[in-house]
Amino acid sequence: MAPVLTSEASAQETRLWAIDKLILAYFGCCMILILGWWSQIQYASALFASHLAGAAVVVYQVRRPNRTTWFFRHWYPLLYVAACYKETALFIPAIRHTELDGWLAKLDFSIWGANPTVALERIQSPVLTEYLQWVYTLFVPMVLLPAFLLWRRRRYAEFQYFAFLVALGYLISYVGYLMVPARGPRFLLARLQHIPLQGLWLFDGMQRVLDHLESVHYDCFPSGHTELTILAWWSTRPFGPRLFWLSFAYTLSIIFATVYLRYHYTVDLLAGVVVAAILLAATPAIYQKWK
Repeated sequence: MAPVLTSEASAQETRLWAIDKLILAYFGCCMILILGWWSQIQYASALFASHLAGAAVVVYQVRRPNRTTWFFRHWYPLLYVAACYKETALFIPAIRHTELDGWLAKLDFSIWGANPTVALERIQSPVLTEYLQWVYTLFVPMVLLPAFLLWRRRRYAEFQYFAFLVALGYLISYVGYLMVPARGPRFLLARLQHIPLQGLWLFDGMQRVLDHLESVHYDCFPSGHTELTILAWWSTRPFGPRLFWLSFAYTLSIIFATVYLRYHYTVDLLAGVVVAAILLAATPAIYQKWK
């Protein structure tokens, strides 16, 4: 078990934590991309300035501890990583100029002999659709659940490690989106679907809200929902077997939901599992080195 880190020690420490180094390195890479594709990326000047300002705020909070430092240093990655997700909608179309949905769909078809999202129409029902949409919608709270539990129990050293693990998982998935830009089978294979998805009560509203939040994103490969949910599930081990197995059941549900609800190809899920396994094996050593 990691040593207990008090709030006073956290607030007064003026060294960069591993999570700070990760965020700043990612910001540096983004700024290089913005400079390299300045004329193609929308709002390039604003994006560059926001990265520079965001990095400056982190460095200031680290070097000049104040009353906000303790809370900021533990929770700012949540806001920063979310902002990094939103900007991929600007980076990918400007840098890649292509979509690889067709390639991913062909891989799926070669594995299953059918398009999984179309084949799953055989078991489609309003009850199942409603349940799986709830599961999919609760993705972010479930991923952050270990963080809230660690924070509540004042296990700050373990909180910092979990924050690093999750942030690394998210940022690696964003790199995957840039390398393999794809929007998902609900767009590419819409003409092949025979039955629209229908829930019971809140399905349509939840889907509209998620569409609005995600806007036009290329966020399929690897499946971040699969990868991050596995990381969160494995991180529930210190909280007892009941939460561990409930989280495991949720993990299986959301992995199935990503295909049933037509958000992902099955090869996206496989990539998410592989990335999660690599991170669970490699992150402890990376974290110790960067710390």
